[in-house]
Amino acid sequence: MVRVEPMWIEGYPFTAVQVELPKTTLLAIANSVGYAMCGALDVQLLRTKLRSRNVVAMRATGVRTLEELLAAPVESQTQAAEELGIHSGMPMREALATLGRAAQNG
Repeated sequence: MVRVEPMWIEGYPFTAVQVELPKTTLLAIANSVGYAMCGALDVQLLRTKLRSRNVVAMRATGVRTLEELLAAPVESQTQAAEELGIHSGMPMREALATLGRAAQNG
């Protein structure tokens, strides 16, 4: 099953995606600037081999629902996310609000 729905975080629009796969669930919350994902996101790959793409992304581990993803702390993030002020341990909801402000400010 695939669930795609609009989501508002501190008044900023996002798209939330939940994909049910055998023995796992992929979760993502994104806007035009970047995204947050579950532990399936390979942040290390984005930080090294794909660094030139300047992807703004962060991940949380141990989450099984979109609600849990929102409530979790940021476990890791790309350099481009760090440039926006996103850091490990930051509440994911706060990190996504940072993306919302970045999208609004262009």
